Amino acid sequence: MANSLGKLFRITSFGESHGRGVGVVIDGCPAGLAVTEDDIQSELDRRRPGASIAATERKEADKVEIIAGVFNGKTSGAPICLMVWNRDVASGSYEKTRFLPRPGQADYTAFVKYGGFNDYRGGGRFSGRNTAALVMAGAVARRLLAILGVEILAHTVAIGGIAAEPKGLAEIRENRARNPLWCADPKAAQEMIKAIEAVKDEGDSLGGVIEGVALNVPVGLGEPVFDTLDGELAKAMLAIPAVKGVEFGAGFSAAAKKGSENNDPFALKDGKIVTVTNNAGGILGGLSNGMPVVLRVVVKPTPSIGKSQPTVNIKDMEPATVAITGRHDVCIVPRAVVVVESVMALTLCDLALRAGLIPKVIA
Repeated sequence: MANSLGKLFRITSFGESHGRGVGVVIDGCPAGLAVTEDDIQSELDRRRPGASIAATERKEADKVEIIAGVFNGKTSGAPICLMVWNRDVASGSYEKTRFLPRPGQADYTAFVKYGGFNDYRGGGRFSGRNTAALVMAGAVARRLLAILGVEILAHTVAIGGIAAEPKGLAEIRENRARNPLWCADPKAAQEMIKAIEAVKDEGDSLGGVIEGVALNVPVGLGEPVFDTLDGELAKAMLAIPAVKGVEFGAGFSAAAKKGSENNDPFALKDGKIVTVTNNAGGILGGLSNGMPVVLRVVVKPTPSIGKSQPTVNIKDMEPATVAITGRHDVCIVPRAVVVVESVMALTLCDLALRAGLIPKVIA
């Protein structure tokens, strides 16, 4: 398995959905950064099970513990180890379906790849539970990026085909936390909630779209030609379970535009070079151009559903059916909002360190 991400700000995640816990080791964090468990906990609380109407009924406090790397309230320069323990594990239903790969899940591919030795309970290493590690590490990365004045926020822009009206940054900041879906459009949020409640009663699930925005990103982040800013962000985003697509700025809609419509003209504002529009999503030639970095990710519907689905018994090699009876999110999108923010932070932090913009010791 490849469990590490980043080059200078490098994280290695560990743990399984139904194992003892989930954690992350951060290597390369500068010394002297003030960080507490409360700083990390505030981010984790947005992701934890039970925090959303669409979330699983699994109740995990996800209380973070700093195991190593922080001394007297500041990073020491040593590897940082962060951990949350699994307290509400119920694995019985997975024992019954061990040899019945769930459609849409990694059960079959993991079984073949690892010869059946993989932890199959709750998806094991492939579970969305492991995004807790990304959020913990992302909380540290965000504190480093704050030195540069970088702000990152994400919000839900679609669920189940219901799209939110585009909102400005002020409205996004003000409205997104006012509903459990982290949607900046209150009217659309209510429609999304109704749709989630309807599919929950049907034993089904919904997917959606999350938009992430990074503000005040310095010009020139990215390492072309193979470690471009958009390339690194896309790779990291696709490591989030259930993310099936990533676009930047105008994204796929650029295919229907003329060059004159898609280009972002340059202009001067308060003595700085800016672009009049931001179809490029803040990235040109794989480098940040100083405008907001804007991306959107597609989150597929939760594959674990209560409806009966065809499968194959991989032990007996016979056709079978499976209906998932465990505890699962009806819609992953709301809990994934903070994960998108965290992954943006991790990527930007690594590239900022590579660019020499963050000192090795925080005075």
